[in-house]
Amino acid sequence: MNAVKKLIVVGGVIAALNLTGCASGLNSAQKAELRDYESSGLAVREKNPTAGAALGLLPGGGSFYGREYGYGVVNLLFWPLSILWDPVSGYEASQEINYYATKAHVKKQHEKEVSALDDGLESGDLGIAEYTLQKRKVDKKYDIN
Repeated sequence: MNAVKKLIVVGGVIAALNLTGCASGLNSAQKAELRDYESSGLAVREKNPTAGAALGLLPGGGSFYGREYGYGVVNLLFWPLSILWDPVSGYEASQEINYYATKAHVKKQHEKEVSALDDGLESGDLGIAEYTLQKRKVDKKYDIN
């Protein structure tokens, strides 16, 4: 193989690694927040990170599982080389999906409970003191920070 072909192959591999390694993943604060949601029983688990990693051993499997379809096609094309990064992508994408699903769920539940308190205050079933006490409890329940 001449030098130009080698350069093209190496450039292609580097580009593939940069394009496919790829679920951006969660930062350390988001990972800690997800652990806190899990420990308080508020976490939503749409995807199993271990399954995402295991599926990453299949051609494009981790990326497809993590809803990264474009990356899945690229990883499929670069299989078996993609085994080096796709399990990590599948794991990270699963965690990211779970994190955002949890955030949406917690927000919705919080709004639902506050709305019920607001309705109770408007209807006169709750006094302002009871409303304030109950709202603090609801806020504390959903405030992980």
